Amino acid sequence: MDLPNYFFADLGAEEALSEQLVWDSALTLKRNGQSYLRNRSTNALIRALAQVGENWRDPNNPFRRFALQKGPEETGFSKATLESGLDAFFEQLTVENMEALVSQEMGHLKRLDAMSTSKEERFTDRSAMAIGPDLLVHITAGNIPVAALSSMVLGFLIGSPQFVKCAKGTSFIPKLFAHSIYYEDSKLGSCLEVAEWKGGNDTFEKPLFKEAQMVTVMGTNQTIRSVRERLDDHVRFVGYGHRISFGLVMKEALEGFLAHDTIRNTAKDVAAWDQLGCLSPHVIYVEQGGLVKPAEFAARLAEELETMEKKQPRREVSTEESATITSIRGMYEMRSADAPDATQIWMSEGSTAWTVVYEADPAWQSSTANRFVYVKAVDDLGELTRALEPQRHSISTVGYAAPEERVEELATLLARWGVTRLCPLGRMQRPPLGWRHDGRPPLSEWVTWVDWEQ
Repeated sequence: MDLPNYFFADLGAEEALSEQLVWDSALTLKRNGQSYLRNRSTNALIRALAQVGENWRDPNNPFRRFALQKGPEETGFSKATLESGLDAFFEQLTVENMEALVSQEMGHLKRLDAMSTSKEERFTDRSAMAIGPDLLVHITAGNIPVAALSSMVLGFLIGSPQFVKCAKGTSFIPKLFAHSIYYEDSKLGSCLEVAEWKGGNDTFEKPLFKEAQMVTVMGTNQTIRSVRERLDDHVRFVGYGHRISFGLVMKEALEGFLAHDTIRNTAKDVAAWDQLGCLSPHVIYVEQGGLVKPAEFAARLAEELETMEKKQPRREVSTEESATITSIRGMYEMRSADAPDATQIWMSEGSTAWTVVYEADPAWQSSTANRFVYVKAVDDLGELTRALEPQRHSISTVGYAAPEERVEELATLLARWGVTRLCPLGRMQRPPLGWRHDGRPPLSEWVTWVDWEQ
């Protein structure tokens, strides 16, 4: 598939860019936004994006086919991993989902089009309108490609032209998505730029930040601090930093046929995007007292990961990553030999494709990712929160398997403790389009609100 050079990312080399080119691009995006977005209705934008989503769900779509054909080489992820992850994203891109998101965030579906009044606002004789930024800049992390796609969709829902800066070597999928938007709607595509360069390049980022009205950043806490310090005071900033996630299996979820489904769903979450995202579980906590003991759960999870490796192989890791996994495996092998009741390990033969470590000690342990997961035993929710206390302010998502009568208690306890997202196991890396990332509103924080008191 030959792609035209519509975007900076098509040029291939960072050397092809210059300060003036980036500055000109930012100014062009702002002009195009005024021409093609400001007077375009939310309904029209939603339907254009929904059509793009429908196109990507078609097995014969050329952009999808190219992504799955060339993607393993460009991204490192296996074809099966890419297909699963892209399907999970694009199945969210429907008219119904996007209308629900806008209504959820804005209180009214027409809020971005004109002064609108919600039911609650009528009581105080008020109306309001939401205005998207004149130029929205996204700094993406690149560990999982669909994170950038989600930012692009959200930006268009608020009617903003966007400059997407990808991490070095990670623009393949975002670039394809941008081309697919341009193919479906050239005016919408002209309000989008995709580029990649190594972060911290002041030559390119200084003119970009100068023209931006809002900047979003996904990355390390250090990256977030670095970008925030370089922005003028009037530029709105939203940063999504490093987060960790875990799974929780209540004893009732390990009875009879439920045990098989629970273990299979856990393996899905470990394998999704090769455990590289903030929503991937590092640890699976298993409540004591069930028909399946925590150590047995770990053994059966290892079997499921072995089966999954044949269907959805893990990406090829670097020599350094492989050496790290091998070294940590060796440490746990020695611990297992010395105290098998406290520590056990299961691992793929002849490769570092997957690893499961069981520990009786519930203390938190961060994973190396790349399908390396810990299984730990806990007596109850009190022991769980005590064990996790040092990580309290870093937790993103908890994937759970629990009986219906205990879910509300679990959700309330973890919400008050600090968790910002709970979902059933098997869906940790499949958040809905309208999820509140790190507990923050996905759209309403990005707009400027205008109140009209009548």
